[in-house]
Amino acid sequence: MEGSPTRRLTLWQRVKAAGIAALAYPLIALLGVTLRWRVSGIEHLDEIRKSGRQPVMVFWHGRILSATYYFRRRGIVVITSENFDGEWIARIIERFGYGTARGSTSRGGQRALLCLKRALAEGNPVGFTVDGPRGPAGCAQLGAVWLAGATGNPLLPFHLEADRYWMARSWDRTQIPKPFSRVALAVGPSIDVPQGADEQTLETKRSELERALHGLTDTTDQLLEVS
Repeated sequence: MEGSPTRRLTLWQRVKAAGIAALAYPLIALLGVTLRWRVSGIEHLDEIRKSGRQPVMVFWHGRILSATYYFRRRGIVVITSENFDGEWIARIIERFGYGTARGSTSRGGQRALLCLKRALAEGNPVGFTVDGPRGPAGCAQLGAVWLAGATGNPLLPFHLEADRYWMARSWDRTQIPKPFSRVALAVGPSIDVPQGADEQTLETKRSELERALHGLTDTTDQLLEVS
């Protein structure tokens, strides 16, 4: 891609990123094989595709690991940062069959959104951590809502929760499922954003999306309660 962010990294950073990805990918893949899934609402994804559109898939940053594994090999395009962390993350998720648009809210964000817009036009779904990359956790930002309104493709909220996990000491409290744990995935109904929506409408849809994502935590809890 023109203006590749790897040009901003030193040779040593690129070597380290490649090493991290080479180690992390098989570990995540091995962990994923052991997980037992309980899924609700996946038909909402099928409905979008049957309508001839593609989903703007949205979830919380702290559930990246389990989401990456479940939705692998589907051609989903996601944003990754242009810094060192974004480089090794991109190398991992690309091995799981994802496309990457490089940028963040602090650098290259508009370019990354335009890459996602092009991906949707080419018939690829896109994925968004709506409270990333820096939080606050559980607070949806406007980027995904703008993208849905700009392209006519619907938002598709989903949430994942494991019954046994490690929790990272990070702003998003990243959840890492333990081997052989159960993971619940709840997919909510799609949310349409009118094309050319004004700021007030975008904010209304942002609030609707945020409420939907928080509501899906109840669904995942219920799925995990079933013996």
